[in-house]
Amino acid sequence: MADIRPTVLITGASAGIGAATAVLAAQNGYDVGIGFRSDVAGAEKTAEQVRAAGGQAVLLRGDMGNPGEIAQMFQTFDASFSKLDAFVNNAGIVAPTSRVEDMTAERIGQVIGVNLTGAILAAGHAVRRMARRYDGAGGVIVNISSIAATAGGSHQYIDYAATKGGIDTLTRGLALENAEEGIRVCGIRPGIIATDIHAKGGQPDRVQKLAHIIPVKRAGTADEVAQTIVWLMSDAASYVTGATLDVSGGR
Repeated sequence: MADIRPTVLITGASAGIGAATAVLAAQNGYDVGIGFRSDVAGAEKTAEQVRAAGGQAVLLRGDMGNPGEIAQMFQTFDASFSKLDAFVNNAGIVAPTSRVEDMTAERIGQVIGVNLTGAILAAGHAVRRMARRYDGAGGVIVNISSIAATAGGSHQYIDYAATKGGIDTLTRGLALENAEEGIRVCGIRPGIIATDIHAKGGQPDRVQKLAHIIPVKRAGTADEVAQTIVWLMSDAASYVTGATLDVSGGR
């Protein structure tokens, strides 16, 4: 298990931003742990692309709403790689559009459980593998937030937006807590990006409907977000920590 290439574990890597980041990371010299919940075909496709780019790929199945399965994902990663250099905290869910007064406790609990509780727990697992206090060699954590954290998500999914506001706080606090541990912690706030998450939220045509409100007049791509994530993982961003960058076309 002697690693020559740097390694990264990416949650939610079976599609969208996570998949694009996995492939770009491999193209930039990384071996990749591909986290996913249920989309086996998507995860396998990502793995094929990682291998085609010269990287080693391992599939890490687990539900980010289940603490035991999060732990198992990291343990499976450990069985394939001797170190963790970067962690992309990307997995997230969105429920169908709703006003707050119509949201159920079950819905809110599920969204918070995956998007915030799961993300915090996963970050803790990454820290235990990276921090100097645990004999780690340092590393980088990139948390994927959303422009909804600042826009609020009104009339659509305030619960989702609230979890992403929590991710922004996690990024700042975790960066300060681990600055002397050799860990940089950064965040990304994607804006309207052309991925399947909109259809999962009951708005398959959301990108087309909202393109006119974006200052650059178009949606972003998963590859554009991935470029920013991989840059933050790199030594080129060695003095960047505690910052969350908007990748939103000016929105």
